[in-house]
Amino acid sequence: MNTLICSAPTQLAYEHRPAPTLRPGEALLRIRRIGICGTDLHAFEGTQPFFSYPRVLGHELAGEVVDTGDATDFQVGEAVTFIPYFGCGTCIACRRGLPNCCVQMQVCGVHLDGGMTELLGVPAAALVHGNSLTFDELALVEPLAIGAHGVRRAGVQPGEFVLVVGAGPIGLGVMEFARIAGAHVIALDLNEQRLSFCRSALGVTHTINAGNADVAEQLRHITYGDMPTVVIDATGSQRAINNAFQYLAHGGRFVLVGLQKGDISFSHPEFHKREATLMSSRNATRADFEHVLHAMHQGLVQPTTYITHRVPFGQAKDVFASWLDPATGVIKAMIEVE
Repeated sequence: MNTLICSAPTQLAYEHRPAPTLRPGEALLRIRRIGICGTDLHAFEGTQPFFSYPRVLGHELAGEVVDTGDATDFQVGEAVTFIPYFGCGTCIACRRGLPNCCVQMQVCGVHLDGGMTELLGVPAAALVHGNSLTFDELALVEPLAIGAHGVRRAGVQPGEFVLVVGAGPIGLGVMEFARIAGAHVIALDLNEQRLSFCRSALGVTHTINAGNADVAEQLRHITYGDMPTVVIDATGSQRAINNAFQYLAHGGRFVLVGLQKGDISFSHPEFHKREATLMSSRNATRADFEHVLHAMHQGLVQPTTYITHRVPFGQAKDVFASWLDPATGVIKAMIEVE
C-alpha cells in the first residue's frame, strides 16, 4: 500500500509498505478521506509538541470497513470514522472517565502512525458509525469534536459572550458549538479573510481583527462594558494566549484548546482579582463525537463549507507545504484516497 511519511520537519515522501496485519481488538479500514489539521501542519514544520519523527501523519479520518475484526457491531463496507485518541484504560484519568487526557495517551498520527495511507488497523472500540454521513462529513467529525469539547469544558451558558481567539478550523468548530450552546460569539483573528468567512459562512455577528489598535475597547463595546465571560484560545500562539488574559471578564473562564511549546505569562494580580478560571481542553470524548454527529444530522452545522482545498492522495506531498501559507486561503484541506 502507498503511505506518505513525514521523515523529518519539512520532509515528506511516499513509501510502499505491506498491508497491516490485523491484531486482536482491531478492525481494518480503507482510508477514504484525510482532513489536514493544524497538528499535521505544525508537525510538518517542526513546531508540534509531543512529536517524534519519522511519522505517518493524519488523524481526521473517514474510511470504510474492510475487515470487522473484533468490531462486531459494524459491517464490511460501512462508512465510519473513529476516535483517534487511544487511552491505556487503567491510569487515573481513564479510571475517572477521562480517556482524552490519559497519562499514557497515544494519538493516531502523533504518537502512532496515522492515516496518510491506504489501509489502517484501528482499535475496534474506537470506531464510530457513519449513519449515512458522507466521507467528507465523517472526516470533519474529529476537529468539530475538539471544538465541542472545549465549549463543554467552558460550561458555556445561553446568553454569554464567548470570545474565540483564532478562526482556523478548530476555532470555527468552537464558534459553531458555542453558538449551538446559545452564546453570543465573538471571533478574533489577524487574518481578515478568515474573519470574513466567519461572517459569511458561520453567521458570526461580531468579528475583530487582532491587528487593530484597541481590541479590548472593541470587546467592551460589544459586551456592553462587561467583557467576555468565556475566552477560548484556538491559536496555539504564545503571544495570542498571553494577550487574551486581559480580555476576560471578572468571574470568567479561559480555556486553552490551542497548544504551544513555551510558558504562559500573565499578571497574577489581574487574574486573581477576577477570580478567573484557567483550564486546558485536550482532545475529545465519545460524548463529544456523538454531540457533533447529532448536530450534523440536525443540520445545526454544515461542515463541508469548511473544505476549501482538495487534492488526490498521490499529489498531497507536492502541495502540503503550501497549506502553511495564509495567502493560499486554506480553511480546511482534504486529501481524497481512492
